[in-house]
Amino acid sequence: MLFYALARASYSRNLQYRASHLLHNIASALFGFIYLSIWTGIGEGRDLGVYGLAGLVSYVALNQCLLWITAFSSFGLGIPALVRTGAIATELARPVHLFYNMMSREWGNLWYQALYKSFPIYMLYVLLIPLRFPSSLTNAAVFIAAVLGAAYLSICIQYLIGAVSLWTTESHWLHWLNHAMFTLFSGFLIPVEWLPGWLGAFSRWSVYPCLQYIPARIYLGMDGASALLPSLFWCAFLTVACLAVTRLMRFRTEVQGG
Repeated sequence: MLFYALARASYSRNLQYRASHLLHNIASALFGFIYLSIWTGIGEGRDLGVYGLAGLVSYVALNQCLLWITAFSSFGLGIPALVRTGAIATELARPVHLFYNMMSREWGNLWYQALYKSFPIYMLYVLLIPLRFPSSLTNAAVFIAAVLGAAYLSICIQYLIGAVSLWTTESHWLHWLNHAMFTLFSGFLIPVEWLPGWLGAFSRWSVYPCLQYIPARIYLGMDGASALLPSLFWCAFLTVACLAVTRLMRFRTEVQGG
């Protein structure tokens, strides 16, 4: 119940900024149309493999919709700000586990972004492109599971980035490194199988395809439930990593300036 209350409070806080967030939707949708125009120009008259031009258009559009759930999590889940003020000491002293605390708040934030950012952009693309729908209810259910897994992985990654701020005076570099890796290896800009050489091999063995590539292929009906196995592995691995880091934080914490 406590974690639900934290998530609900985070969701409610975001509701105050719905009008300003409309600008985010407009900008995100426009970027999506730019990507679609580029790929339409590239793919016209060319063999695009299993995707085809229509499939690739849906792939690119869906990935743009998913960004607000899988890529735009709060920087470090707010931990760097707590470190700067010294409030992290209070958070660590609470009887509530820090990871569950921060994760619950971020779930509220992501739920808001799904409803007020991803879904409106999705509906816009359905009307104007048009974006394909899942082929069956089973396909839709597996896709939702993949998106929930991707959102959880994004939360874990940002939590680990935030934890780094306890032992360094600056963690933005890690945030932007993660953003660069996401852009290149998640399949957001280009399907993973089209990456050349070692880039493709690295991407397949990394966590990043679980954030965009796998959900998008499941949505398009190219993969089934078995494609969730890498996501399940990374969810388990990063959960253990987050719990281990939290334990380390309780033993040794450095607060810079708080």
